[in-house]
Amino acid sequence: MNLDIKLHKGDLPDQLSLGDNIAVDCEFTGLNVERDRLCLVQISTGSNDAHIIQLNRQLYEAPNLKGVLENKKVNKIFHYARADLLFIKKYLKVDVTNINCTKIMSKIARSYSEKHGLKDLIKEFTGNDISKNLQSSDFGGDLSEKQLQYCAKDVIYLHKIYENLEKILIREKRIKLYKETIKFINCRVELDLASFTNDIWSH
Repeated sequence: MNLDIKLHKGDLPDQLSLGDNIAVDCEFTGLNVERDRLCLVQISTGSNDAHIIQLNRQLYEAPNLKGVLENKKVNKIFHYARADLLFIKKYLKVDVTNINCTKIMSKIARSYSEKHGLKDLIKEFTGNDISKNLQSSDFGGDLSEKQLQYCAKDVIYLHKIYENLEKILIREKRIKLYKETIKFINCRVELDLASFTNDIWSH
């Protein structure tokens, strides 16, 4: 598969049109939002393309990117939105709107499986077997071609995964439950930021 990968420094280019249905992913220097930093945001329009924004970690000034993330008319497909939104909220200081999350979709739709990772969903719905070996690599410095390819593959399949999961949710009459659940996602992020990381619904 030939991927159209573009690396942007600091922000998305002016006048770039991404359409109204995008896939989004992020890379961090670690998973502790108080210690680790947001490094990259990847966006795909679903046409085997990936726009990789390498953020300025001194300023985090990315008005074009922020405008896309805040645009209520643009559907944003994440996988495990909870983590990405947490770092976006912390470092870009924006509330992302019109969110979908394939991990939550999978957990509600795919009750026949206990595997809801991105690698598992890509394998099931596209037949591709991707490597996650670079998941723990350093995204804070200069990026290698292999890292760029890895980042791209984290977003290019999300449209197809979303479409397939939506069909299952509709077929199994769970789409309303999913839509009600995803409404809670920004509140879940606020709870994480307030250090309420455990299940608040547990006894």
